[in-house]
Amino acid sequence: MDPFNPNRRQWLVAAATTAAALSLFDRATALADNQTHTETPMTSHTFTKTPPPAWLLAFWKEIDDKTWGKGFDCFAPNAIANLGVSDWHGREAIRENLRAFVDKGFTAHHEVVEFWDGGFLKMFRGFVTMTPNDPAQKPVRPAMTHFFYMDEKDPSKVAHWYGSVGPVQF
Repeated sequence: MDPFNPNRRQWLVAAATTAAALSLFDRATALADNQTHTETPMTSHTFTKTPPPAWLLAFWKEIDDKTWGKGFDCFAPNAIANLGVSDWHGREAIRENLRAFVDKGFTAHHEVVEFWDGGFLKMFRGFVTMTPNDPAQKPVRPAMTHFFYMDEKDPSKVAHWYGSVGPVQF
């Protein structure tokens, strides 16, 4: 193969590559002009891997034990939770909606695998074993990932919780 004397196949590959690159460039330009696809400014932040805090373990224990008590005090009174498709506003709404979801058909056991503390943002990864009340159904153990944005006025309280669990089946 002579790099200074390309053959027909090399010309076709070059033309296809150029067309693909131009297509991607056109798409990127269109997205850049669309306000719903603009990039957010990039920042960096340091996180420290730590043991899970008592407030997080107390919160999961309330759900696991179906007691729905003081473990929910980790949330600010006006906290927001977006767990999957939920959009719950207020500590009591978070408590009551989780109770309605869990009490309707299973018992949960939460396991925190790793916890990362970034000050105003805390995140963790783990698993939840969900054992259905119906013994004919098998337990499932989906992965979970959660982000807790702490309250600016009281950094000991969660202001916004984003979480995902699952999928629980395919």
